[in-house]
Amino acid sequence: MLEVLVVLFSLYTALKVYISVMQLGFIISKRDKEPVLMNADEYRKAANYSIEKEKISLFSHFAEYLLFLWWVIFGFGFLYETASSVFDTPFKQSLLFMAGYFTIDYLFALPVAIYQTFIVDKKYGFTQTTPKIFFIDQIKTILLFVTLGLGIVALLLWIVGSFALWWFYAFLFALSLILLINFIYPTIIAPLFNKFSPLEDAELKIKIEELMKRSGMKSDGIFVMDASKIDSRLNAYFGGLGKSKRVVLFDTLLEKLNHDELLAVLGHELGHFKHGDIWKNIVLTAMLMFIIFFILGNLPDDIFNQMHTAPIPGAKLVFMLLVLPLIAFIWMPIISFFSRRHEYKADEYGSSMSGKDNL
Repeated sequence: MLEVLVVLFSLYTALKVYISVMQLGFIISKRDKEPVLMNADEYRKAANYSIEKEKISLFSHFAEYLLFLWWVIFGFGFLYETASSVFDTPFKQSLLFMAGYFTIDYLFALPVAIYQTFIVDKKYGFTQTTPKIFFIDQIKTILLFVTLGLGIVALLLWIVGSFALWWFYAFLFALSLILLINFIYPTIIAPLFNKFSPLEDAELKIKIEELMKRSGMKSDGIFVMDASKIDSRLNAYFGGLGKSKRVVLFDTLLEKLNHDELLAVLGHELGHFKHGDIWKNIVLTAMLMFIIFFILGNLPDDIFNQMHTAPIPGAKLVFMLLVLPLIAFIWMPIISFFSRRHEYKADEYGSSMSGKDNL
């Protein structure tokens, strides 16, 4: 069984590498063409940035593959041996098992994040972050995981260890968690990392409120986020579900776009709201999650013996996280198909709200 998984993951990695190489070749072949929307310098800068990002992806594909092999050959056994030498109950062993997995995975990904942020993004002027801000955000992320994430992990471990049909109940719990995070993200989670202040431009505020009224959307406020302290890219979004929705504008958006262009961007986002794209994406995500929990919840225990670990709840959940990219990759064409349709329709809606030239 483990041999089959290694073969599948090898094919998956080879396919990702092939796609990255083809993408690199395509961008390089188009880099010196005459641009349609941008000026020539911006066009080449965008192409060069895409090339550097794709090279990082190529490196990541190989590194992730090597890490996967380490996990299934040595890693699971190492974590189980360590956890069983410290604790004597499956629940406590599982908690330490998962904490160890998340720690190693985080430390493995950190150098790539640092290189992306401070070498590539800095080079092309896409980030304004400093080592201090980056470090503080990392500390916040770790503290959020320790205070909240480990509690969620503990609940999942209890579900896995308590029910024969654990995969179904774990799926319901995970889906409920996603919905909860969507509700609380704009008002509780996002302010931990950025400062949000009410929009002061009275004229723009009126225009945005009129735009939302035409779309039938209500929110609990229009806010400006201090994105420029980290990122120079432009963005806006409608955060949350239900009554917790709020309009969020990056301060970079206010600096670089006029009112009509900004309304066109918001019109695109309103298109997603109008067409119910958020709920459609949640349904697609729920379908993927159900498939993952079903498949991995019905694996034979022998596969864990091959990885030198007992089938404790922590090993089952970590194994699920380990093969998640493989199953998600197979599901990706379906996600991409609907995503493209949603984006095209949102563009059409944004054009109708504020004019295609502004968009």
